Amino acid sequence: MSSLGKLTVLTGPSGVGKGTIVKRILEKYSDVWLSISATTRKPRQGEIDQKHYFFLDVKEFKKVIDRGGFLEWAVFANNFYGTPKDLVEEKINKGINVLLEIELEGARQVRKSFPQGLQIFLAPPNLSELEKRIRGRGTDSEESIIQRLDIAKKELIAKKEFDAVIINEDIDNAFYKIERLMGLIL
Repeated sequence: MSSLGKLTVLTGPSGVGKGTIVKRILEKYSDVWLSISATTRKPRQGEIDQKHYFFLDVKEFKKVIDRGGFLEWAVFANNFYGTPKDLVEEKINKGINVLLEIELEGARQVRKSFPQGLQIFLAPPNLSELEKRIRGRGTDSEESIIQRLDIAKKELIAKKEFDAVIINEDIDNAFYKIERLMGLIL
């Protein structure tokens, strides 16, 4: 009898290092699967259905909502996004660890729909360091940076809701702590 996989939810403000941590985990561990979201937005150039997203029309997406088929879902920029429940449960039942990188509201929904999942909040050492990181990416307008920092302030208040809070002062140390929490290393 094979053992079950685990679900880990990773949340934190934009620019805190979630993407870097997720990339490292996926490169190092073949038994970790990054959950793929469903969306009603059109595929961007190079995106492949069932690899990058499950592309659904609004009618199909709403049918999945009605049957309780998402661990979490939300509307963002006039498009629906959601985490397919059946696929996550299928992976876990096969002994595969599932990683979800989602925003705060999605994490709250997952806590209700899959309470046995491990919820980790990745936090910056402080807001000025987070601002420095976001600016350092060189991808955001000034308006976007201000908006991201305002959202981050609200998200940081919610960190007490999580099973664990990791302060990302050093990416290697944060990665190690998350590996341990996920049970990937002893």
